[in-house]
Amino acid sequence: MINGVTYSDTLLKLSGVNKSLGGEPILRNVDWEIKDLHRPGFTQGQVVGLLGPSGVGKTTLFRLLAGLDQPDSGTILVEKEGIPVQRGTVGVVAQDYPLFAHRTVLGNLQVAGRQGGLGGTELRDRAQSLLTRFGMTDHGAKYPAQLSGGQRQRVAIAQQFMCGEHFLLMDEPFSGLDMLASQRVSSFIQEMAQSDELKTFILVTHDIAAALQVADSVVLLGRDRDAAGNAIPGARIQASYNLVERDLCWRDGITTTPEFLKLLQEIREIFPRL
Repeated sequence: MINGVTYSDTLLKLSGVNKSLGGEPILRNVDWEIKDLHRPGFTQGQVVGLLGPSGVGKTTLFRLLAGLDQPDSGTILVEKEGIPVQRGTVGVVAQDYPLFAHRTVLGNLQVAGRQGGLGGTELRDRAQSLLTRFGMTDHGAKYPAQLSGGQRQRVAIAQQFMCGEHFLLMDEPFSGLDMLASQRVSSFIQEMAQSDELKTFILVTHDIAAALQVADSVVLLGRDRDAAGNAIPGARIQASYNLVERDLCWRDGITTTPEFLKLLQEIREIFPRL
C-alpha cells in the first residue's frame, strides 16, 4: 500500500515486444505492466505518461498499443482477462483529433456509438449524456470547423467513450498548446480518469512537464548504450516513476513544489541519453 493506494489486477501487460521496420530494430524486448489502482474514497482511473524524445520509437509503440500494427514477437494483453490487443480494443485519440467534417458534434458521437454496437434510444441517450459530461451541450449541432482545438479534443475523447473502452491512448495531447490550454487539457484528463475505476489514459508524449503534471505514473522509452556510449538499436522501457509513491499527483499546486521541480530536472537530464 502506497499513501493508502493499492494495486491489484493487471490491466495492460507487454512481454518481450519486438518490432523492426525495414530491417532496423525500433523496439527491443519491451516489458511493461499497468496494474489497477485503488484510491480509498474515490472513483479513480489512471493516467500514465509514456515519455521519450522524438524518433525513439513512441509512434511505433503507439500503433502496437492501438492494435494498428502487430509486434514481430512478444505479446500485448489488455483488461483483467488478458485479451490480446487488436484494432478497436483500445480507444485512440490522434494528435489532430480527426472528426467527420460533414457531421455535427452529435453526429460524430452517434457514428462512433453505432460502430460500437449501440442503437436506438441507448445510442441517443449515451451521446446526450456525454455532451453534458464534456461540457458540450450547447455545441451538439455545430460542425468540427466551428469548434476550437480544445473543443475538438473533447469531442474526439467523447467518441471513444461512446464505445466504452477502458483504455484511451492519446498521441501528443499537449502539442501546439500554450501553457493555459495545456493546463486545461490536464485538468480535463484527470477529471475524465475519475469517471470510471478502470479507465486508463496512456499519454504518449515528449512533453515532460505536462506529463508529470497530469499523470500518476510515467515511464521512459529509450535505447541502451554500449561501453562507448553509442545507442544500441531498439528502444525499451528505461525507467518508471510512481508519482503516487512520491506524493506528486492529485493535489493543487504540485508543479511549484521542490519535489516536482527536482524530478522534472532529473528526467530532463536523462532525456538526451534516451
